[in-house]
Amino acid sequence: MKLKELKDKSVLILGFSREGMDSFKFLRKLFPKKILGIADRNENVKCQMSNVKCYLGKNYLKALKNYDVIIKSPGISPKVIAPFISKRQRITSQTEIFFENFPGKIIGITGTKGKGTTSSLIYRILKEGGFKAYLVGNIEKPVLSTLFKAKDDDIFVYELSSHQLYNLKRSCQIAVFLNLFAAHLDYYKNFREYINAKANITRYQANRDYLIFNSQDKLVKKIAKSSRAKKIPIPTSYEYLTNIRIPLIGKFNLKNVMAAVVVGELLNIPKKKIREAIKSFKPLPHRLEFISKYRGIEFYNDSLATVPQAVEAALEALENNKVKTLILGGYDRGSIDFASLAKKILESKIRTLIFLSPGTAEIIWQKILSLKTKRRSLPEAFFVSSMKEAVKLAYQKTKKGETCLLSPASPSFNLFRDYKERGNLFKKYVKKYGKKSYSS
Repeated sequence: MKLKELKDKSVLILGFSREGMDSFKFLRKLFPKKILGIADRNENVKCQMSNVKCYLGKNYLKALKNYDVIIKSPGISPKVIAPFISKRQRITSQTEIFFENFPGKIIGITGTKGKGTTSSLIYRILKEGGFKAYLVGNIEKPVLSTLFKAKDDDIFVYELSSHQLYNLKRSCQIAVFLNLFAAHLDYYKNFREYINAKANITRYQANRDYLIFNSQDKLVKKIAKSSRAKKIPIPTSYEYLTNIRIPLIGKFNLKNVMAAVVVGELLNIPKKKIREAIKSFKPLPHRLEFISKYRGIEFYNDSLATVPQAVEAALEALENNKVKTLILGGYDRGSIDFASLAKKILESKIRTLIFLSPGTAEIIWQKILSLKTKRRSLPEAFFVSSMKEAVKLAYQKTKKGETCLLSPASPSFNLFRDYKERGNLFKKYVKKYGKKSYSS
């Protein structure tokens, strides 16, 4: 949506957290006297400002009918607002407005998992290569306010979630597509709608654009096949990385690194600069993050593992035999298949399962029970309702020289505000109970 189209339209900002606030600041600067609407389910949102109409609380969606343009925050599902809107209204987003008005180059990265790490690494490579680059998007950096200073030679590395890609009618000049698993099925009508949202990263690319994609992922490969962009499969050989100290754990991360390498090469960044960027890269928290060794036990925080495939990758990265205690379970989004993860757990040497309950905990355990064979005894299972209980148990059940892994296979919303709170609480109690002087 072009900025000039907003001038004579009534505008509602739907959702007033990080992105919503940024949208408000942007519009207020663009149209100082325009009356803007703000709607949010949270009745405690502070929006008592001049030239603002606030709609807060459980009936916040009723305000939608009064506005021509609705700038929707990514976290609000399209199916939630569908009963409250008409065909005459325009539903847009920060991402769409930015894509339509940004004069420079956008490198967009998506995938069910790995996009945060890959986006951050691409940004690091670009900075090492001397480019004027910015890291924005799902990495928790809103983008609209940057439009005021945006120039033709700017490059924005944009981490794109399916929610941000949903209904987008423009794609980026360089797209990176990492993988595709069933996720967010409470947000979309079905898995097909989720796939279609992800496909928007390349759907509107032209033949002068580039798509860097995972050719080993069947769904990604199928989407790439219909793309008009120049296609570059992510290399499956990692010779380029020989003799480079990579500060990331797991084979799956090698693919993320190689995707970033391809972007660097496309932009003619010298190999030496790319290698330096990789070696100096600092891993992001909550992604197979090594906390420390306490009482002889190694603890890893993988709170962002919100799908079963991520847990399987984490177990492989840490070697199944090392992980003796696994903390998992979370919010049930429905229709997720845990069979492969259950099989992986049974084939591993995991001795103790600590489930964060209620939610997917019971579903995963029942799947494990249904797959049990005579060749493998069941792990001991515990169901807890707090991270404090989970970590206490982990110290009781894990021996010196062994590993405890938090890798939930599910979103956090059953017990926690988000994956960061879940991971931070894990780290807090690991350190607290790890002190030799602590007794309770």
